[in-house]
Amino acid sequence: MQSRVCSEPSCKNNRPLVTFWLTHPRSQDIQSQAKSASTPSFEAALVLNAAVFGAELLAFTLLRKQFKSIYEPRSFLTPPNKRVSPLPTGLLAWPLAVWRADPLVVREQNGLDAYMFLRFLRMMVKILFPIWLVSWLVLLPVTSVGTSMPGRTGLDRFTFGNVAPNVTDRYAAHLLLAYLFTGYILYTLQSELRLFVSTRQRHLISPAHSSTPQANTVLVTGVPSQYLSTHALTRLFSHVPGGVRRVWLNRDLKDLPDVYDARMAACNKLESAENALLKTATKIHKQRGEKAPDTPDVELGPGEAEDLVPSDKRPTHRLPVSFLPFSLPLIGKKVDSITWARAEIVRTNALLEQARAVVESEGELPGGAHEESNGEEKKTLAKASYPPLSSAFILFHQQIGAHMAAQILVDGRPLRMADKYIEVAPPDVVWGNLGLNPYEARIRRALSWALTIGLIIVWAIPVAFIGIVSNIAALCTTYKWLAWLCTIPPAITGIIQGILPPVLLAVLFMLLPIVLRLLARFEGVPTRVGIELSLMDRFFLFQVIHGFLIVTLSSGIIAALPGIIKNPANVPSMLALKLPDASTFFLTYIILQGLSGTAGGFLNIVPLIIYYVKLTLLGSTPRSIYSIRYTLRDVAWGTLWPGVTLLVVITIGYSVISPIINGLAVATFFLFYMLYKYLFTWQLQMNPAGDSGGLFFPRAINHVFVGVYVQQVCLCALFFLAQNDRGKQAAVPEGALMVVLIVVTAFFQNILNTSYTPLLKALPLTLADRSHGMPGAPRADVAKGGKAAGAVGKEKVSKDDTDEDGYEGDGEDDRHPGATSATHEHPYAATADASPYAHPLIDEYLANDPSFSPSFTHPAIGTPQRPIWVAADSLGIGLSEVKELHTHGIRASVGGARMDAKGNVEVWSVGEGDREGEEEGEVLSRDGE
Repeated sequence: MQSRVCSEPSCKNNRPLVTFWLTHPRSQDIQSQAKSASTPSFEAALVLNAAVFGAELLAFTLLRKQFKSIYEPRSFLTPPNKRVSPLPTGLLAWPLAVWRADPLVVREQNGLDAYMFLRFLRMMVKILFPIWLVSWLVLLPVTSVGTSMPGRTGLDRFTFGNVAPNVTDRYAAHLLLAYLFTGYILYTLQSELRLFVSTRQRHLISPAHSSTPQANTVLVTGVPSQYLSTHALTRLFSHVPGGVRRVWLNRDLKDLPDVYDARMAACNKLESAENALLKTATKIHKQRGEKAPDTPDVELGPGEAEDLVPSDKRPTHRLPVSFLPFSLPLIGKKVDSITWARAEIVRTNALLEQARAVVESEGELPGGAHEESNGEEKKTLAKASYPPLSSAFILFHQQIGAHMAAQILVDGRPLRMADKYIEVAPPDVVWGNLGLNPYEARIRRALSWALTIGLIIVWAIPVAFIGIVSNIAALCTTYKWLAWLCTIPPAITGIIQGILPPVLLAVLFMLLPIVLRLLARFEGVPTRVGIELSLMDRFFLFQVIHGFLIVTLSSGIIAALPGIIKNPANVPSMLALKLPDASTFFLTYIILQGLSGTAGGFLNIVPLIIYYVKLTLLGSTPRSIYSIRYTLRDVAWGTLWPGVTLLVVITIGYSVISPIINGLAVATFFLFYMLYKYLFTWQLQMNPAGDSGGLFFPRAINHVFVGVYVQQVCLCALFFLAQNDRGKQAAVPEGALMVVLIVVTAFFQNILNTSYTPLLKALPLTLADRSHGMPGAPRADVAKGGKAAGAVGKEKVSKDDTDEDGYEGDGEDDRHPGATSATHEHPYAATADASPYAHPLIDEYLANDPSFSPSFTHPAIGTPQRPIWVAADSLGIGLSEVKELHTHGIRASVGGARMDAKGNVEVWSVGEGDREGEEEGEVLSRDGE
């Protein structure tokens, strides 16, 4: 084939693609080969992904019992009241256990975001299952029996383009099902959104949540200078029901965040150096053949410790050169790591303590409520060492007061205190974005989205190339250097076209979230949850344009281009016939996600490898070992949701044009549902401070509408372009009715958003009597100890779940006997002064982690120095070093960790100075489970 093609004059002349296809006598044969390759591509993808699916599930079944820290950490690493029953030990019993697991356990343990994600997957199975049955019963025979088009073989016989011009009346079936499917989808979306609103409102007023500072605090931005004092803001918001409990002004801390980061770096360096010193001393002592003291932890004097470890064996490091932010090997001053880190911590502690004292002395800056006092107040604020920024956190006595304050018009001037945020937790705050004035924030938002759109345009080049790779059979005769592609065996071509493009596309999209998350942060969003919500929309826009539209156009148009150039008068019919050809790529993409993707999610081979690599290379200190062993994984909602909703858009978009995709999508979403039910029940631990209360779900609902519009617009175009055997338009009425359907869908979406958007964030006044702070409202302590919050494995929620006020519950219908449930405890206690940190197997020691401030203040001024965690040892060097650190005013502890005679660190509890419970619990070392 190659010799015949290259003997043509057009092959010798390096002429453009369009000219070559216009003159090449075998262009129709190449087109036929390109289309017929769709079935081998699908078969190759199906066989390969099925093999991978089976192999990975078999590996998971065999490995899960040996590596419980990876596959079932929530069954033993979490506190008793949050543990779940382990998976059955039977070899093939785990799928049934996952199926029977109660989704309510996910809501109670991992929050509403995780639960609504499961609910969305279940909703898609509910939507697609009847669509699959009806479309296969109706459309498969309509497009394949008694009709055929030239070159339509294999899977192409079941697409819209296989309807012959002499049977165009069959388009009525496509129109009827488009109306039927759209109506069913819209009804289901409205029902699920209504259920979500009631579920979220119930979550907001639950005693365990409503009594937390997060539920009763409002972040106010754009505060004018005359209100930048606690007294002025308290007086201003005193008109809100319940009044103000406390106000935190956000301040311009100047270089204090850098000082705080320097202290954290010094603490990390000191912990690493101290434990390295212990390990060196242990090895030297063992090499000398000396026997360890019979009494453990016998404290050595400083002199004895120094004699045991020579100065040249002590840990050292090099300081960075002045113009570099990091150190380089063999460059910079070499210093003793312990001595340097001690001095650095003492220095930074002093600076932060001084700054804290200054901030406290400036705590009550002058503030009034009159415009004429602006001048004097601005001068006073300018003189402050750490002047307040134009934002503040306001904690209210009543939850309904916080929600009312977040909705009212506060100031009569444009954009003053206009942006207010409810449900904000200190760990979720992006402190660097709190000082933006409202106009700067809006300019940043416009620039951020402009850069996002520009990135979309630039990104089209590599994505279009991937789309062309999915149809290389149509390009193999374009140039000499591509002619060899025509000689590739069909099986290899099928693999290249069917498997390689989806993999390349997945890798390409892995690079996007980093850039998009930075753009969302640049936008000025003050919370990490808000950044993830913004990232969700940006990434979804990228996914739809580049993962769907560009691939469709680059694949379908390339296939249609030769015929269009040869006979421009047939452009409408050519487009109607060729555009559905791109569906094969998406069939393989659905298979890749549904088989290899879900099985890979169960196996988790990469986290398994990383887990032991980290223990081997990084597990040298008690904190690092604790972090590796006890910190459970989570997910990033901003990237997880768009990947799923892209599959929704693809499926709904092709549900009528290429109905084969419906059956594959049902299986894919069902497997996704099983996968994430397993992950959120037995593996993952979401941070409650980062829970949005399910706000990703309504955005996903709007993403589903995109798929509906894609389906309707494509069908509308195909109807208008379709021609009968006499060359006339054959489906104009169908096209006109599709226009009507598009208008009806847009109207329905507008009504849906207008009706439900006000209900998504704020509490209605009808629930005020059940919210925190109101007389007779349920207390958090009752919820934690009684049946209000549920008991592990015993309390069940009724299916009806409707109270006397007509308040609708979840209505879950997939509960099964024996399923477990547990209380989802929020990380904040019932008072503002309580510890804000809650984590499996963590006590007071890590409760002081700097990333979790006890109040709404920057960690630089609101968090004490993190204790240096040193392992105890039989020589007593660890205890000696801790006491030496205490003499320098540095907090340190040997509690909950011990180094054995081989230098291996064992960790079983965490606690500064907690020496009583050392022998209790399971010892977890870095060398074994």
